[in-house]
Amino acid sequence: MKTKIPDELKADLPQSTFGKILAATPVVMAVVATLLAGLATREMTIAQYTRSLAAQQQSKAGDQWNFFQAKKLRSQLQRNTVEIIGATGQLGSLDTGAVAKLDVSFSEAGFKQSLDAVQSEHLPTPAPLKVDDNIQAAMTAFVNQVPEEEFTAAVIKVDEKALEATLRAAIDRTHAFDTAIKPLSTAVDKVEAALIKGGNGMTQVAPPLQRDFTATRLRFAAARYDAEARLNQTVATIYELQVKKSNLSAERHHKRSQQFFFGMLSAQAAVIIATFAMAARKRNLLWSIAAAAGITAVAFASYIYFFS
Repeated sequence: MKTKIPDELKADLPQSTFGKILAATPVVMAVVATLLAGLATREMTIAQYTRSLAAQQQSKAGDQWNFFQAKKLRSQLQRNTVEIIGATGQLGSLDTGAVAKLDVSFSEAGFKQSLDAVQSEHLPTPAPLKVDDNIQAAMTAFVNQVPEEEFTAAVIKVDEKALEATLRAAIDRTHAFDTAIKPLSTAVDKVEAALIKGGNGMTQVAPPLQRDFTATRLRFAAARYDAEARLNQTVATIYELQVKKSNLSAERHHKRSQQFFFGMLSAQAAVIIATFAMAARKRNLLWSIAAAAGITAVAFASYIYFFS
């Protein structure tokens, strides 16, 4: 049994291909509006996540800046103490021959070399950090405190993966320096323990030797803190670039979310106009307006998705 469509309904149905396309406008625009709403929500979620990531990176950068400031301060305190010691008596070079007479094994591999390095403040040199030109330019811009527009332009050119790899290399460099300087610190600790033991727990034995060693130890500590502070400064600067990069990404996604939202409004307007056209049975004008609004919404959203 065939279903017959009443003649009155047939008269309302669009007969031409263009008319059928216009008749489908409400359904198509409703789907487009839903998709655009989903894209707007997605972009806003990414923006919020990226902003949160920037806050975490800023916290890590703050930790590195705190290390940098603390070590620079401790370095200066060590040097000030050396000056005070020098004001109370004449300071000379550490007598390694006198140190050899203490309960310290000079036969240990590398002990004398470590002690000589401490006395000359010849610390291990960190391996050079390999940085590409864009990251180096952004780091220089940050250190020089250039205008915000110039700094932003420099950070935009930085590749995120390359920046992450550089940060990892900078952190590894600080660990490598800690490992390289450990023998020197161990030599200092052994001499200090031997001096205390030689005085039966007192520090009054061989006053010149004790004074010279204390000054040497303080100068070594100051040089070590300075070297570590420079490494922390590099890590902190790279974190600052990550913060800026994340904030720029958050702003971009937030802007895209707004643009997708405007596209959704245009598609919803097309649905409303098409609905009025069906109710008023004035397809030619109102449906043409609805189709134009829908095409505009789709074109606008496509431009945002691929080029924004």
